[in-house]
Amino acid sequence: MVKVQVFARAPVSGEVKTRLIPRLGADAAARLQTALTGQALATAIASGIGSVELWCSPDRSHPSFKASAEHGVILRDQGTGDLGTRMHRALSDAILAGGYAVLIGSDCPSLTPHDLRSAVAALHRGTDVALVPAEDGGYGLIAAKTCSPQLFDGIAWGTGSVMAETRNRLRELGQTWAELDPCWDVDRPEDYERLLREQPQFLENAS
Repeated sequence: MVKVQVFARAPVSGEVKTRLIPRLGADAAARLQTALTGQALATAIASGIGSVELWCSPDRSHPSFKASAEHGVILRDQGTGDLGTRMHRALSDAILAGGYAVLIGSDCPSLTPHDLRSAVAALHRGTDVALVPAEDGGYGLIAAKTCSPQLFDGIAWGTGSVMAETRNRLRELGQTWAELDPCWDVDRPEDYERLLREQPQFLENAS
């Protein structure tokens, strides 16, 4: 059994994609957040590897989240704690249920269904964890069949050292891991310009 988990923040104007607000304005940045979440869910569903869950922050009450449930997506609350605590909570939920977990964020429109399938294939081949590194030094996907809280504790989330710290932590834990082709995410104005160039149809749908 595989659970595909999408992490997303509620698209509240002025509270999401804050580094893009000077470029887009608060309302447009919130609409972009909605579109990115929708894209991530579509990728998760298209992968066909398992049930899809939307893990919502701060909770599942936002209307855009409720609309996702109408398409068969299971809504879950991320709960409290830093990003690492919340990720471990979600991954452990799937693993304790006897399956694999594949967790993605809502910021990486470059992720494809093939990436998710490749991550699960790596787990089937025997590796403990599969990761899709992000070009900014983080990662856009983590798949796991075992999950220690130490993998996430004390990581400097939101910085360019996340992937390097995670590699070191995996070594310390004695876990095996596979790294897939890197992705890129949309956080900064230059990322948005890249989205304009590489996925113009996505932005047309988001408008």
